[in-house]
Amino acid sequence: MKFSDIVVMDAILPELQAKTKNEAIEELVNALAEAGAVSAKSVKDVVKAVLAREQQATTGIGKGVALPHAKLKGVTKAMAAIGRSSAGIDFSALDYKPVHSVILLLSSPDKPDEHLQAMETIFKHVQRDMFRKFLRQSETREAIVDLIHEADELG
Repeated sequence: MKFSDIVVMDAILPELQAKTKNEAIEELVNALAEAGAVSAKSVKDVVKAVLAREQQATTGIGKGVALPHAKLKGVTKAMAAIGRSSAGIDFSALDYKPVHSVILLLSSPDKPDEHLQAMETIFKHVQRDMFRKFLRQSETREAIVDLIHEADELG
């Protein structure tokens, strides 16, 4: 699975307005709705599901990255939105550091293998120091899209 197969390119936010974890999640879900990836009327339910998952355990994995996610009925294929925060957001990350890159993943509860593959793909890239560094420095949607395509080429 390629990173570019998961990311909804029109749901990439090069500068999140959010100051909190909940605001960041809501902003990214709204970006997916604006991109036509989720219905506008489902935004509240999607946000609620992602926040419920977040209460089980933080998705702030450390090194400035958070991977909030949820499995939802009505989602036909795994999809992700990406948001960047130059200021940093408190995500209760495992390393107690602010998060600068948020990758929100939605997938179908009926396709657990697809969810795992998508998480693996995202995790593989965010584990790379250079990918994290360039994502954090990318100030435009185009720069982030280019980074995703480069990551796919590297494998």
